[in-house]
Amino acid sequence: MALPATFRTALALPLRRLMVMVLLPVVVVILGIFGYHFIEGWSYFDSLYMTVITLTTVGYAEIHELSNAGRVFTMFLCLGGVFILFYTATELVRAVVSGEVRVILGRQKMERSLAQLRNHLIVCGYGRMGRLVCQEFAREGRSFVTIERQGESLEDFQLPHGLPLHGDATSDDILKRAGIDRARALVTVAGSDADNLYITMSARLLNDRLFIVARAEEPGSDQKLLRAGANRVVSPYQIGGSRVAQAVLRPTVVDFIELATRIEHSHLQIEEAQIAPRSSLAGATLKDSRLRQDLGVIIVTIKKASGQMVFNPPHDASLEAGDILIAMGERQHLDRLEALASGQESGK
Repeated sequence: MALPATFRTALALPLRRLMVMVLLPVVVVILGIFGYHFIEGWSYFDSLYMTVITLTTVGYAEIHELSNAGRVFTMFLCLGGVFILFYTATELVRAVVSGEVRVILGRQKMERSLAQLRNHLIVCGYGRMGRLVCQEFAREGRSFVTIERQGESLEDFQLPHGLPLHGDATSDDILKRAGIDRARALVTVAGSDADNLYITMSARLLNDRLFIVARAEEPGSDQKLLRAGANRVVSPYQIGGSRVAQAVLRPTVVDFIELATRIEHSHLQIEEAQIAPRSSLAGATLKDSRLRQDLGVIIVTIKKASGQMVFNPPHDASLEAGDILIAMGERQHLDRLEALASGQESGK
């Protein structure tokens, strides 16, 4: 994966400084070797030996008698070499103590991890809602990348399966670093509708197959986000207000939904599974599939490829490739249903 120019520049500066610190002593040694060789006519080995004992100030005697030109050269080599070695040692200690080396190694490790991601999720914004979204992805065991403009917000990031990325999600370079061309979906929950709108447009232009979920705050923003390329728009205040009202009007229904949609409730969950063309379910009827008898799951709804929703489907309902099954059951049985729908197992 090619790195964006801005990141290459930011990473190259400390690397270049470290390389200069390492190369400076080597350059001084080479100058010393050729200096003694051409001024005094010594062999390269004798010149190397004299250069090393001069730079290290060990105080050994001269291996050959020096001419006046050789003594002048030795003085400059000693003064300049000691200063350079002292500077190099100081800079190396500073880089280690300040964590600069650790930061460089950490960036390189993160870049390798980002380059290996496939079919992952991208979360733009690590505020209050972004944290909840990331925690849910982590509980589900999904690989994801979190992009946040405020670097201090990512200092305590320790969620499994997630990679924190400091940067502005409205930048195409940052989205490319996050692997948007290889991602499965993108969630933008930035603090303003303008940022979410811009991120949505950028993401859609970079990957026209990406599933995008956007957060909307102001009334009317949802239509703009949909026109910009979002597949789903979520309004936290609207959902929260409706949830509060339903908790009063239909508390038992709310309890059931809460029970079926939380991953920690393994005895009952609702899941969706799309039927692949190679699946044995493609072309069968709901009765012939024996999903209830063999897997112990209840098919609540079938979403046809055309978008039609078939609620409480009859036993003779046909299953076709591209249909999405909304099923209810235990987690282990739902996992088998997903494998069966994708064509990875027989279901027996």
